[in-house]
Amino acid sequence: MENIYDIHLDKNEANYEPLSPLSFIKRTAMVYPDRPSVIHGDKTFTWKETYERSVRLASALTKAGIKKGDTVAVMGNNTPETYEAHFGVPMCGAVLNTLNIRLDAEAIAFILQHGEAKIVFTDREFSDTTKRAIARLERKPLIIDIDDPYAIGGELIGMEDYESFIAKGDADFEWEGPADEWDAISLNYTSGTTGNPKGVVYHHRGAYLNAIGNALDWNMKQHPVYLWTLPMFHCNGWCFPWTLAAKAGTNICLRRVNAKNIYEAIADHKVTNFCGAPIVLSFVINATEEEKKPFDHKCDIMTAAAPPPASVLKAIQDEGFDVTHAYGLTETYGPAVFCAWKEEWNELPIERQAYQKSRQGVRYTLEEGLMIADSETTIEKPWDGESMGEVCFRGNIVMKGYLKNPTATDEAFKGGWFHSGDLGVKHPDGYIQLKDRSKDIIISGGENISSIEVEDTLYRHPDVAAVAVVAKPDEKWGETPAAFIELNPGAGNVTEEDLIKHCRDNLAHFKCPRTIIFQELPKTSTGKIQKFVLRDALKKEAGLL
Repeated sequence: MENIYDIHLDKNEANYEPLSPLSFIKRTAMVYPDRPSVIHGDKTFTWKETYERSVRLASALTKAGIKKGDTVAVMGNNTPETYEAHFGVPMCGAVLNTLNIRLDAEAIAFILQHGEAKIVFTDREFSDTTKRAIARLERKPLIIDIDDPYAIGGELIGMEDYESFIAKGDADFEWEGPADEWDAISLNYTSGTTGNPKGVVYHHRGAYLNAIGNALDWNMKQHPVYLWTLPMFHCNGWCFPWTLAAKAGTNICLRRVNAKNIYEAIADHKVTNFCGAPIVLSFVINATEEEKKPFDHKCDIMTAAAPPPASVLKAIQDEGFDVTHAYGLTETYGPAVFCAWKEEWNELPIERQAYQKSRQGVRYTLEEGLMIADSETTIEKPWDGESMGEVCFRGNIVMKGYLKNPTATDEAFKGGWFHSGDLGVKHPDGYIQLKDRSKDIIISGGENISSIEVEDTLYRHPDVAAVAVVAKPDEKWGETPAAFIELNPGAGNVTEEDLIKHCRDNLAHFKCPRTIIFQELPKTSTGKIQKFVLRDALKKEAGLL
C-alpha cells in the first residue's frame, strides 16, 4: 500500500532548497546592509559592500573561465580578501582551497598540484613561497596578488591585483547556490606530521550546519564582534566566516597575532568572541601589564587546546574572559564537540570547575553521533570513564572524504563511523574526555599511560608553558614517559627533580616521567607539537634509529 504522505507531496522549488552558507550573506546584506561587516586597520566595510565585493569576485572568476568544481586557492592572511573568498569562490560553483601560509614551497606545490588549482590569490607577504611553489608545477595557475597595505615586504608576482580583478566583475551577477547541497564548497589539507597531507573535502550542507552549530552551541548573541586570531586557512576558520554572516556580526581582522594587538582590539572594538589555538591562549594568559589594555565587558574564548589549570582558569576569568573548551578535526569542519557548561558547576570550587572544563564534552547539537568505540569492531565502550577506545563521529558535519584517496576514505569511514585516531573515555554523564592519540599511548611494563594525563599534570605547574610527553625506550619496562618542557618567561630555577616530584604528588608513580628535557618544542605550521620528532630523537639516543 502506498504511503499517504508520499502522494503528491514531492520536493519542489517552493518547499526545498539545498542548504548552503551562501544564503547567510545574501540575507544579512538585505536586512543589515549598513552594519559593519569587516574592519581591517583603518578600513571598514558594510555588509552591503562585502556582499557586493563577493558577488563581483564570483563574476570575475566566471569571466576568467572558472567553472563548477574548479579549485581556487588563496594564500592569504586574515584580511578582507580571504573573508570574501569564502563567499565569492563558491558563488560561482568553484571550490575554495585556503592554503596554510606557514608551509614551505614544497608543501604548497604539492597541495596546488593535488587540488588542481586554476587560480591562486596570493598575499604579497607570502609571494616568495608562492613563486617557488608555482615554479615546481608543470601546469601553472593564474596568479592574482593581494596587495594588502599592512603586509610586510614581498613583491607583486601576479597578472594583476585583487582590486583590479574584482573590478571586472559585475555587481548584479546572478549567482546560484549549489544544485546539490552535497556539492563541494571547500578543500582543506590536514597538517600531517609525516608524509603528504590529505585533502579533506567539505560540502555546502556541512558548512551550513557547522556554521549554525558554532552560534547555537557557543550561545553567540546577534551582532557579535569577532576577532580573527584563528587563521581563516585552518578548517575555513572553523566555519566562523559563515557563522559571522549568519549572525550579522563584525569581523575584526588581525594580521599580527600577539598579546598587545589582541588586548587593543578587544578594548577598542568591544570584541565579544575569538577562537584560539594553544599559542593564542598563551598570549592572553602571559601578557605583561604593558601589553594589556583594560576593557569593561565579557569576552568569550573558544579554545581547542588543552584546558588551562585551575589557577590559570581563575586568573583568566578574573581578566574578563570566559573559556569554552572544544574539540574537533579538519575532517569534522573544525569543532564538533564542546564542553557544554551546566549552571550548577558554577557552585563548584575552581579546581573542580577546571576538571569539568578539561573534558572535551558532548557532540555539537547539529552533529548526530559521537561515541568511544573499539577501533576494530566499532562496538561502543561502556560509559564508565575508564574504558578507553577511539573517538568516532557520525553526522552531517563529517567530511565528504579525502580527495583522490579512496583507500584512506574507506579506512576513515570503517563501520559507518568516522574514526578520528584519538583515544578517550566517556563518563557516565555522557561527556567524553580525550586520553591520547592512538600512536601516542605509552606502554610501560604492560600498563597503558596516557601522555595527555601526564601533560595535564605538568601544565598545572606554574612555571610550565608548554609540554610534550612521549615514550622513551627502556630495556626493563619497554617504554617510560619522557617530558619535554618549555618554561614560562621569568620562571624560577625549576629543576628536573622539581617537576618529577610535582608529578609524583599528583599521579600514580608508574605514570610519572623519569626524564625531563628542557627545550623549545618542535611544532607544525599550525602550532601542533610534533611528537614524532621527539620520539625519534629518543630512539636515536637509544641506538634504535
